[in-house]
Amino acid sequence: MKLIYRKHAIIRMFERGITDQDIRSVLANGEVIMHYPNDTPYPSQLVLGWINGNPIHVLSATAEDDEFIVITAYQPTPSLWENNFKRKRP
Repeated sequence: MKLIYRKHAIIRMFERGITDQDIRSVLANGEVIMHYPNDTPYPSQLVLGWINGNPIHVLSATAEDDEFIVITAYQPTPSLWENNFKRKRP
């Protein structure tokens, strides 16, 4: 899997203690919880994965079959998300 990191993603990963290995694990083993097919220049998706028992969201775009552009990554705030971290609270 080839990853291309946007500057924003690198800054946020550093601030949040999220590693390249965490991103790879989430993208390889996580669950796509939202699709954004109209994003440009490539469709994107929000992926939920678990690292050491903690939820991680990775927003990425698929440039080619095995090439992902990482836009941002974060630990979702429990008060903003349902208990399974798959849907935002109303």
